[in-house]
Amino acid sequence: MRQYAVLRLLLACFFLYFAWPVIPLASTELETYFWGAWLLFLVLVIGGNLATLLQLTDPPIMEQEQLKERMLYRD
Repeated sequence: MRQYAVLRLLLACFFLYFAWPVIPLASTELETYFWGAWLLFLVLVIGGNLATLLQLTDPPIMEQEQLKERMLYRD
C-alpha cells in the first residue's frame, strides 16, 4: 500500500523538522554520536520507504496479505 509509505515519509520529515535546530547544539561527544546514529536511522527509514514507494522492493508482508485477501474476494 503506497499510502503507508507516504505517511511514513511524512512522519520522518516531521521528526526531522523538530530535530534539525537541536542537532548543531550537540556539545558532548555522546550527543554527537546520538545525533549521528539518529540521522543514520532516519536515512535508512527514508530510503526504505522510497524504495517501497518507487516499487523497487516488495511491500512489507503485512501489506501483501491484504492484497491477497482482496484478490480472493474478486474471484
